[in-house]
Amino acid sequence: MLLGSGELGKEVLIALQRLGVETIAVDRYDNAPGQQVAHHARTITMSDPAQLKALIEKERPHLVVPEIEAIATGMLEELEAAGTVRVIPTARAARLTMDREGIRRLAAETLGLPTSPYVFCDSLEELRAAIDSKIGYPCIVKPVMSSSGKGQSKIAGPLDVKAAWDCAMAGGRVSHGRVIVEGFIDFDYEITQLTVRALGADGQAETHFCDPIGHIQVNGDYVESWQPQPMHPAALQKSRDIAEAVTNNLGGQGLFGVELFVKGDEVWFSEVSPRPHDTGLVTLCTQWQNQFELHARAILGLPVSTALKSPGASAVIYGGVDAKGIVFDGVADALRVPNTDLRLFGKPESFVKRRMGVALAFDDDVEVARVNAKMAASQVRPRVAGQTPA
Repeated sequence: MLLGSGELGKEVLIALQRLGVETIAVDRYDNAPGQQVAHHARTITMSDPAQLKALIEKERPHLVVPEIEAIATGMLEELEAAGTVRVIPTARAARLTMDREGIRRLAAETLGLPTSPYVFCDSLEELRAAIDSKIGYPCIVKPVMSSSGKGQSKIAGPLDVKAAWDCAMAGGRVSHGRVIVEGFIDFDYEITQLTVRALGADGQAETHFCDPIGHIQVNGDYVESWQPQPMHPAALQKSRDIAEAVTNNLGGQGLFGVELFVKGDEVWFSEVSPRPHDTGLVTLCTQWQNQFELHARAILGLPVSTALKSPGASAVIYGGVDAKGIVFDGVADALRVPNTDLRLFGKPESFVKRRMGVALAFDDDVEVARVNAKMAASQVRPRVAGQTPA
C-alpha cells in the first residue's frame, strides 16, 4: 500500500508490479497518477489517524510505503508496534523525516553532523527574534512539514520576515504553525545522494550509493537535475559518510534521498527523504536500475545495482495554467531533440507551477544532456483541452 500516489509513487508502483506485487494506491484526491496504474485505488485523508487506521485494518497490506509528508505517522507507529503492518523503511523513520524538526535534531544533535545553524519558531515574533539574535540575514524559512519547496522563502532583510512567515503557513502540508529558520550557507552546489539499504546475501542490510545528482532549485522547488555531479573526492566521501550515518540510524530497507550542500571539499547535511526523490527522476535515463526499481527491490529484500548507464539530465515541465483536463502540444518537437524522452504524469488538474511532467536526456557529456533536457521541456506546452493551440 502506497500512501501518496503522485508521479514518484506511480513509478514505484510500476516497479513493484513488474516484480509481481499487488498494489494499492492511496491519495487525498481521486485519479492521482499512481491510482491510474495500481491494482486498487483508495482516497482518504491520510493525515487523519482514524481514516488511516481503518483503511490499513480493512486492506491488511503486507507493506505500507509512505510517499508524502502529510500522513498520520503516529498511527503508523502504533500499527507497526502492534504487528499489524510493516512500514517502509520503518514507522520511526517516516515520523522523523516527515517533520523537519525531527530529522534536523537527529542529524545535528544526536549524530553530530554538520548542518546550517537553525532555530524552530512557533510565531512571527519568535521568528523575528531568532533571526535578530542567532541566525542573521540572509536566511531560509521553511514550514516544518512540506514538500517540493512549498512554503519556503529566502529572506534578505527584516522587511521580508512577515511575508516569509505567511508563505510558510500557506505552504505547509498540515496546519502546524511552526517553522524552521536556517542560516544561509554559501555553497558551491547542492546534491542528492541517493542511498539504498538493501539485504545482502547474508540477510544483513548493506548500504549502496548512486552517483551524486546535481540539481537546481528555485524557491526550494526542483527544476533541473543531472547525474553525475562532478565532485572533489574528499567531498564525495564526506557526502557518503553523512548519508550512511543518517540512513543507518533510520534503519529499515529502501532508498533514501539525502540532500547535501557542498563547498569545495566541505559538506553540510540538509534533509533526507525515506523514499525516491524528485531530483532522482533523472535516473530514469541514467541508471540500469532507476531509483524506483532500487526502492522496489530493496523493500522486497532483492539484490540491487546502482551502476550508471549513461550521464544524463532532467528538466521539469510545468502546468502553465490553472485548469482541469489539459492536453500537451509540442510533444513531437520535444522528442526530436537528440537522446530525449518524456514522462507526462497524468495529473487530473494543472496549476501554473505544478509539476506536470519531466523531460529526460542522456549523453556522454552531462552538459550536453542538460541543454537537451531543457530544450525538450521547453517544447511541451500544456493547454486546456478544447482551446485553440497558441
